[in-house]
Amino acid sequence: MEVNKIIIRPIISENSLKELEANKYVFEVDKKANKFDIAKAIKEKFDVDVLKVRTSLTKGRSRRILGRKNRSLQGPFKKATVLLGKNQKIDIFETKGKK
Repeated sequence: MEVNKIIIRPIISENSLKELEANKYVFEVDKKANKFDIAKAIKEKFDVDVLKVRTSLTKGRSRRILGRKNRSLQGPFKKATVLLGKNQKIDIFETKGKK
């Protein structure tokens, strides 16, 4: 599989930003990708050393659309939490701190 097809998008949420302190990064990945494919794709795309990959399947959920009575379904997806080596970072997750 291609790197761009394995890594769909980074997941930037309150919980994933807390995990940055432990050098863990969270991505949405292709459902068919295994841990070895994910580690290889992260290493190729961001040029970092991957120590550990944890995956989980997240269920779909329904969301209310404003002004409508019906609901839309947000599909299920696979989430990967990647642990990097010491002193390594992925720049897309960095936030600007207050001075």
